Amino acid sequence: MDVARMKPEEARAMIRRNEWTRPTSGVAGGYTQANLVILKKDLAFEFLLFCQRNPKPCPVLDVTEPGSPVPNLVAPEADVRTDLPKYRIYRHGELVEEVTDIVKFWEDDLVAFLLGCSFTFESAMLKNGIPVRHLEEGCNVPMYKTHIPCVKAGRFEGPMVVSMRPIPETHVVRAVQVTSRFPAVHGAPVQIGNPEAIGISNMDRPDFGDPVTIKEGEVPVFWACGVTPQAVAMQVKPELMITHAPGHMLITDLRDEQFGVL
Repeated sequence: MDVARMKPEEARAMIRRNEWTRPTSGVAGGYTQANLVILKKDLAFEFLLFCQRNPKPCPVLDVTEPGSPVPNLVAPEADVRTDLPKYRIYRHGELVEEVTDIVKFWEDDLVAFLLGCSFTFESAMLKNGIPVRHLEEGCNVPMYKTHIPCVKAGRFEGPMVVSMRPIPETHVVRAVQVTSRFPAVHGAPVQIGNPEAIGISNMDRPDFGDPVTIKEGEVPVFWACGVTPQAVAMQVKPELMITHAPGHMLITDLRDEQFGVL
């Protein structure tokens, strides 16, 4: 099964049948993937404001109507309740369950936010000869909480989460150039090297995802990450927040290049 060549609707159908429960990096190559945050309607405006004030980690691609599970702008035939491989259920800031669909959790006052994902620019990195280590090693991208504070909005505040990719020193400038073309999906890195400068003390123990090999002559490069709302949930403790499991995204109908700028 060549999942990289799948169309988005084929990939979502496979996921809906629980035939793919792994991270989605590399699935339906060339199509934009999205992080997911679901909140009750009474928190939706505050979270939208939080995203507007923190566009690097939380770039908004779509917001559903209250009670609707359909992301009309990015994938009008998709269902956010079933079309991601894994979801996380947070109650009062505590991760209480990880599931493969959220049909039984759905309520009429829930609003879903689809946020840009750095998996989108990985195709462009590969085309430019820049290695993507978690794809090479068949695992999830490593993600770390930082001490970079997000801008507060209403009740929402907390630390930025970053994803990390080891980049050969000779490719770092090109990696910055390539990813800077995608501001709607996190854009340029927020840190190059020196993880301690942003509060990361142990690269072998990511807060989310899996550790990857950093080879001699490579530099850890960090991008803002759409898992940031999960770190915020742990701090703000809303009654209910449903998210994607880190690395397990919604595959949209939009092409990656639609988000590229010259």
